[in-house]
Amino acid sequence: MALEPAPIPLKLKVVLIGAPRLYYLLREMDPEFDDFFKVVAEFDDRTARDDAAQLEFAHLLANAARSDALLPLDRGAVARVIEEAARWAEDADKLSTELRRAIDLVREADYWARKRAVSVVERADVEQAIERQAYRKGRVGERIQEEILRNTLLIDTSGTRIGQINGLAVMAVGDQPFGKPSRISARVSLGAGTVIDIEREAELGGELHSKGVMILSGYIAARYSQWAPAAFAATLAFEQSYGGVDGDSASSTELYALLSALAQVPLRQDLAVTGSVNQFGDVQAIGGVNYKIEGFFDVCAARGLTGTQGVLIPAANVKHLMLRPRVVEAVAAGRFHIYAVNTIDEGIALLTGMEAGSPDADGSFPDGSLNRRVVDQLATFAQAKRQFAQSGAGSEALT
Repeated sequence: MALEPAPIPLKLKVVLIGAPRLYYLLREMDPEFDDFFKVVAEFDDRTARDDAAQLEFAHLLANAARSDALLPLDRGAVARVIEEAARWAEDADKLSTELRRAIDLVREADYWARKRAVSVVERADVEQAIERQAYRKGRVGERIQEEILRNTLLIDTSGTRIGQINGLAVMAVGDQPFGKPSRISARVSLGAGTVIDIEREAELGGELHSKGVMILSGYIAARYSQWAPAAFAATLAFEQSYGGVDGDSASSTELYALLSALAQVPLRQDLAVTGSVNQFGDVQAIGGVNYKIEGFFDVCAARGLTGTQGVLIPAANVKHLMLRPRVVEAVAAGRFHIYAVNTIDEGIALLTGMEAGSPDADGSFPDGSLNRRVVDQLATFAQAKRQFAQSGAGSEALT
């Protein structure tokens, strides 16, 4: 016979702590959940990086060091931990509130300080702890870089190519993200104004990536084909991509490759690009900008910095820059460059060395400009299509 204990008087409060997604999942799955847990308080994982917040952060680090019997931190060490917390938040004006992660970093820095037989944790100890953490979790990223350096994965960091450009992506293994450069290519031919997303056709492209390709199709049509039908066909592909591709952060990169293919103007391969684009040609902010920059920097540094290499990022992402000291030093010395662009015209000028060209009152682009070359090429395609249709030689193939 089962025991049936008698009820006892009980007065208590139950507090659940967890990720927001778990709360909303429980709320959706259990109709009585709201009856028992009526008060919801969401905690932000970031806070403003002002003087008060940084001072409070320093106090928390000092208290953690005392409670764990760690060596005290000097000013430089505290500053480096705060910099890393801003990097975790991916914003120079914010601090991550992942205090456990910060305290773990201090514990490891304490280990390296004791290895040096010093009485205070210094900035170099924190830097050593950061580097060792990245090394322990960096096997996949190192393997990808090795394959690039061995030319198994094809990434150019010098020279120029038509319709080929270096895009930037972020991958992650556990909680360790890293940047990976990817070759993006575009080819054009006579057609009916279609831009084929090879990733989508192969069922490797996600919805957001497909949206980005549609947006750049709209940009091409509105800017260059208002007075004549677009008579070209284009294909876009992430070369040597064998997994899924999603997000629109490469849409500006794909547009540069497409413009290069249409204008038959080569693009610099010592530059890599990230940024989404809207139908008006504005380059928009993306995520993971620090890891993307560092991914291309690491490849360039391994091959030898030439002083011309760099990346193009959206101007809106400048406030998010929290780069590793090695990258900052290279940029400050002029051995690597970060270009912040607002528009496609700004970016294409940097990538080609040719003025993009602005339309006049009649909508015409100046002679010698890249945009004029695009318009002329589209006009050539349109004329060829008309001649082909008039000849009756299978005009249905182009409609």
